[in-house]
Amino acid sequence: MFVKMFTVGINQTNCFIVGDTQTEEAVVIDPGFDSASEAKSILKEIERNRFRVKFIINTHGHPDHTSGNKTMKEATGAPVLIHEYDAPLLRNPSADKTIREGDIIEFGEVKLRVLHTPGHSKGSIALLAADAVFSGDTLFAGSIGRYDLPGGSLEEIMNSIRNKLLTLPDRVKVYPGHGPVTTIGEERRSNPFLQDFFQF
Repeated sequence: MFVKMFTVGINQTNCFIVGDTQTEEAVVIDPGFDSASEAKSILKEIERNRFRVKFIINTHGHPDHTSGNKTMKEATGAPVLIHEYDAPLLRNPSADKTIREGDIIEFGEVKLRVLHTPGHSKGSIALLAADAVFSGDTLFAGSIGRYDLPGGSLEEIMNSIRNKLLTLPDRVKVYPGHGPVTTIGEERRSNPFLQDFFQF
């Protein structure tokens, strides 16, 4: 599985190209760029690998993760996917298809399973591959997502982390919506927000 991370926009959002180099099919996760130069870098990488973008996936509906949807859709023709609860947050373009817990997104030989992880927003999701998870704004290296925004909930985000993410093997690599890449094991051991976990 090919993964390339770009840090884009004023909020330093992680945008990912995830691809299957054999079939040359790919997805773009969270195109939160807000400049033409950032868009150009991502599209150049897609072209360099001869990828055909099959889907544009938003881990949630906040603008710092969705602001490049229109540019990416116009450039690739790929449909925009988002959880049904966050679909109303999208304006232009709106969602082409809504997704929910347990859905499988396939491109080439790669399969991403949708994990509904509410807490940062009602429709936040993580995307689980064989040995990696794209956690959106639910889990970060050494931190967790904000839960004080509309649709957020401390209880929900902690339940999402406990029931959907920390059940994964320690070796699973975590590609978060902001900040550096980490692993489930590292966060289980050292994330300060998870040390008093079971009080929630």
